[in-house]
Amino acid sequence: MISTNQFKNGNHIEVDGTVYKILEFQHVKPGKGGAFVRTKLRRASDGNVIDRTFRAGEKFRPVRTESRKMQFLYDSGDSAVFMDNQSYDQVEIPKAVVGDALKWVPPNSDVDLLFVDERAAGASAPSAVDLAVTQTDPGLKGDTASGGGTKPATLETGVIVQVPLFIEEGERVRVDTRSGEYVSRA
Repeated sequence: MISTNQFKNGNHIEVDGTVYKILEFQHVKPGKGGAFVRTKLRRASDGNVIDRTFRAGEKFRPVRTESRKMQFLYDSGDSAVFMDNQSYDQVEIPKAVVGDALKWVPPNSDVDLLFVDERAAGASAPSAVDLAVTQTDPGLKGDTASGGGTKPATLETGVIVQVPLFIEEGERVRVDTRSGEYVSRA
């Protein structure tokens, strides 16, 4: 069991049968009454953030978390298939669990998967990825008065981002996965 005195940012705990990640916490000792702990928790299943107060010394079941680097093999409709790089075991994980990380990852790329109590709980793509432009309209000379316009481009994973007018089909571009914005040519 883990007590409120052992809380650390980033730890996972189970509260009322739900797994949460501790984002921040604060021990409070009021002049009158018992001490308590104010926390900000993120629900592992859907990412919602809640504020919760616990009595000092309250105990919780610790949750074992592990991050594994796995290779994204292919999309099978409502789930995605990954391969463990050490044991070569294939795992099928529902897309609802993986989230939006897969829209930035082409097949046969490595992804960090978070496992909570041996169950997949999420995926994270690298902060920037290099992807090929599969479709975009040609940028015509004189399209902008100032010389710095943008146009939509479809990337190899199917996601559409705004790129500068000089980018053409077949080029590789670097995209920031956190904001979805064009960074540079790759």
